[in-house]
Amino acid sequence: MGFTMGSTDPASSESFMGNLRAADGHHILLALLGGVVFNAANILLVAAIAIAGLAVAFPIGIGLALVIGSILNYVITPKGNPVLLFGGIFLVAVAIVLDALAYRKLVKDLKVSTKGILLSLLAGTGMGLFYPFVAKATIGNNHLGPYTVSFVFSIGVLICTIPLNYIFMRKPISGPPVSMADYFHGTPGFHFWGILGGVIWGVGATSNFVASYAQMVGPAAAYALGQGATMVSAIWGVFVWKEFANAPPAARWFLGLMFLFFIVGLSGIAVAPVVDF
Repeated sequence: MGFTMGSTDPASSESFMGNLRAADGHHILLALLGGVVFNAANILLVAAIAIAGLAVAFPIGIGLALVIGSILNYVITPKGNPVLLFGGIFLVAVAIVLDALAYRKLVKDLKVSTKGILLSLLAGTGMGLFYPFVAKATIGNNHLGPYTVSFVFSIGVLICTIPLNYIFMRKPISGPPVSMADYFHGTPGFHFWGILGGVIWGVGATSNFVASYAQMVGPAAAYALGQGATMVSAIWGVFVWKEFANAPPAARWFLGLMFLFFIVGLSGIAVAPVVDF
């Protein structure tokens, strides 16, 4: 993406390679730290889901991340109508809670552990803190552009993935320890789907950074809109994987309200950068 969409004018200082050469160490370090914080938080979130379940980990983790990240990003770059922006964020947070309540009705024997709640809190805090590093890396003199910040951010993810994964593999939060050799026991098909998932996420993350970099949008609205991924995952669960095929009526009501709150909340966030009142 950097060598294509990020290099439409190679002679410009905003082009991918030109911007990467011109950026200073401070901004590069911020982008690297953003990748490290995000990756650590993401691993903790997966561990929290494994222990506490989606109904607990998602509203605590993603809900906390939405609040922390949106507020900090708005403080760094105050763009967008605050009433629409934070009103939309509130509605999205309500939608996340409704999503959790629907899953709670589906999984009645879910047991909540203190460890699961703690991991969810840590994951949510990390998820809320990573984006301000990205936002700070794209402002000031010798800053990174959206494609270069995505590239450096990904390097940060890569740098910490191997040691973090190794630690969690040898000292897992749940389940027996596994060795690095187990990775190579996976079939090519499993690895393909894993890589494809990474590619899709990379395209989405880079697009989000580009939106954040746009003068009209800003990081607060871009980050909050990124939480629409929760609604997309719910759509997959409901309509593709049929997770709620045998769910009680109450769960279906919660799902209906969830989609309504998500749509209204994301609409408010989307128009916040262009509405002035």
